Amino acid sequence: MASQKALRGSSKLNMSTNLPPEILERRNRAKIWFESLQQRIVAELEGLEDEAPADLYPDENGRFDMRPWTRETGTGGGIGGHLKGRLFEKAGVHTSAAAARFSPEMAATMPGADIDPSYVSASISLIIHPRSPRVPTVHMNTRFLSTAESWFGGGADLTPMLDAQRTQDADDTVLFHKAMEDACTPFDPDWYAKYKAWCEEYFFLPHRNEMRGVGGIFYDRHNTGDFEKDFAFTQAVGEAFLDVYPKIVRHHMDEPWTEADRQEQLVRRGRYVEFNLLYDRGTMFGLKAGGNIETILSSMPPMAAWT
Repeated sequence: MASQKALRGSSKLNMSTNLPPEILERRNRAKIWFESLQQRIVAELEGLEDEAPADLYPDENGRFDMRPWTRETGTGGGIGGHLKGRLFEKAGVHTSAAAARFSPEMAATMPGADIDPSYVSASISLIIHPRSPRVPTVHMNTRFLSTAESWFGGGADLTPMLDAQRTQDADDTVLFHKAMEDACTPFDPDWYAKYKAWCEEYFFLPHRNEMRGVGGIFYDRHNTGDFEKDFAFTQAVGEAFLDVYPKIVRHHMDEPWTEADRQEQLVRRGRYVEFNLLYDRGTMFGLKAGGNIETILSSMPPMAAWT
């Protein structure tokens, strides 16, 4: 198991900001939640590494390398969790928290930053690239950000590697979407349809005229005016991911694959690279806001191909 000492972080930051104490307390609560979720996801993925059949995955069981980092601007930092395993060829499960000021360029695009460019944030972000082409790649992130205004954002989306699995009626797609729907519906019956459509619009490659995967949910600047409701919803998204993705992995991790499957996987991973470098706002935000380059770019697959 990953070192618990490495996973632990201070629940507070030494912050210099004009934001009110209530906002700082909310940010600290979000930070504690994201770090606890990180620990549980890391433990689950390491358990799956142990379960994977040795005949298909003969290498040594993977373990996360937990790497704390400190911001070069503002205050804060995070814990980057990096795995190179036998079942999961590459995985990253990262948390971050910050107190800083937006550059004038970024402040112009952020609600409330025109009043005061200082902000606080906390987040968890993960990407999992399985070795088997039959096990889908997955991405999930949730975050809290506050300027003079506060909001949550995030979501989760599934990317099967094989064309035969990339349909809306495929078992994995149905199971994943049901989990996301169940996370949304107790809070508002309209959220799932809204955030599903937003996910399909967001994770789209215009130059390919295709979706990156089979969708999920995506939301940003989510603020109903009820912090407790919005925080509970964001927690539910994290819980839904932790429940559903291991089920999908277990459905497929004992299935053999062919070299043709592997080549199809590598080409699909190439699409993943194209989206993350050309269109992903989270990547752009992290790079411009002084985040950790190692964790930001860990979403890149270990191998990819283009035809």
